[in-house]
Amino acid sequence: MSDDILIRRQGRAGRITLNRPQALNAVTWEMCLAIERALDAWRDDDDVALVVIDAAGERAFSAGGDIAEMYRTASRGDYVYGRRFWADEYRMNAKIANYPKPYVAFMQGFTMGGGVGVSCHGTHRIVGDSSRIAMPECGIGLVPDVGGSLLLARAPGRLGEYLGTTGTRMGPGDAIHAGFADFYIPEADWPALIEALETSGDADLIAAAARPAPESPLKALQTGIDDFFAGETIADIVRLLEHRGGDFAEATLETLRRHCPLSLACTIEIIHRVRGLGTIEAALGMEYRFTWRAAEMGDFVEGIRAAIIDKDRTPKWQHARIEDVSLLDVGRMLMPLGENALKI
Repeated sequence: MSDDILIRRQGRAGRITLNRPQALNAVTWEMCLAIERALDAWRDDDDVALVVIDAAGERAFSAGGDIAEMYRTASRGDYVYGRRFWADEYRMNAKIANYPKPYVAFMQGFTMGGGVGVSCHGTHRIVGDSSRIAMPECGIGLVPDVGGSLLLARAPGRLGEYLGTTGTRMGPGDAIHAGFADFYIPEADWPALIEALETSGDADLIAAAARPAPESPLKALQTGIDDFFAGETIADIVRLLEHRGGDFAEATLETLRRHCPLSLACTIEIIHRVRGLGTIEAALGMEYRFTWRAAEMGDFVEGIRAAIIDKDRTPKWQHARIEDVSLLDVGRMLMPLGENALKI
């Protein structure tokens, strides 16, 4: 095991620490497999009462998945690497969501994309003042994945559609309101709480240490978000935003216009489908339909080029406008995969 992730048993706790602060703790394929192995080993170990995951550094719990190698392989026509990475990552995400013991995540700084997948499916999700949680995948030609579509589908009203398409960053109050976190605890109190959890194995200590959640700006916007994002398609949402106007609508449209049209359209469709299905397995399976095709048929390679490789921030999406994405385009990306379907 590399030093990118530290896995050990500490008292009554299985302990995982993401240890790539120089890379904002981006989750690699090897780290996903290591987390899965640890969860499997601790599941039936009576000496392990709970799992605690945290991360080194102050800037980020984890700013996402490590996508540089995905770009390198996909840009030369090798789509197998990314598909295997996502399949293994999603299987690990499902194990966290279904884990029979308390799974406690301490999320400082940025928690985005793949970082959400290793934290926000846990039973005890802790945020502090620095916490900024988001699903920004539509900006790079993907869709909210790692089970994020289930979290978005369960968010109040139409907040999931808004967060999933705009990639808006949530502070601690917003994260609790949206259902991505459970407890607000000042970060200065985290080391002592982790030590107490390791010693006692008692997850009830978390609720006792929690403070009232900060205010949620998104909660104040909930009625307007529910109204604007009630459409069946992203094109419906855009038309309503344009028709109604106002500061919120204009700012939201500006954000949406920067993002990948195909990803936006598929994100809305996935959230709607997952809301009806309601399980982590269904959510991951639906997401995998998109990510399996993302490099070969979608805009993933171009999105990463513009954001990470060349950093010119001017991606050339295959659809010039959101309104140009057809239902057939969405259907092609979300068709069942047959024998290639995700196996969890």
